[in-house]
Amino acid sequence: MAARPPQDNTSEPDTIEFGIAALADDVDEADIDFPADAKTIARALGHVDVPIDAAGNTVSIDEALEATGRTTFESRRELLDVLHPVFEEFRAKASTSLLGRLRALVPF
Repeated sequence: MAARPPQDNTSEPDTIEFGIAALADDVDEADIDFPADAKTIARALGHVDVPIDAAGNTVSIDEALEATGRTTFESRRELLDVLHPVFEEFRAKASTSLLGRLRALVPF
């Protein structure tokens, strides 16, 4: 096996945001007045697919909101706090699936 030679590119590597970090800016930019129900939030976010890991797996905001078991969120902070473990659960499921493991092996 041989290692790849170092790249001449000295720029900072791109960061990949997923889960709450990827969603927070979208929530800030969306026209959401809290308290808000899950359907209003999903509509305001354009039913976006949220990246859940560095391998490129995503989950729709609709599916994530449904997985919370909640219908109403009192604040932005509450929304993100409740979604955090949901995204972690989806990430864990994706990383243990065969497709998830194959995606992790293929460089972008």
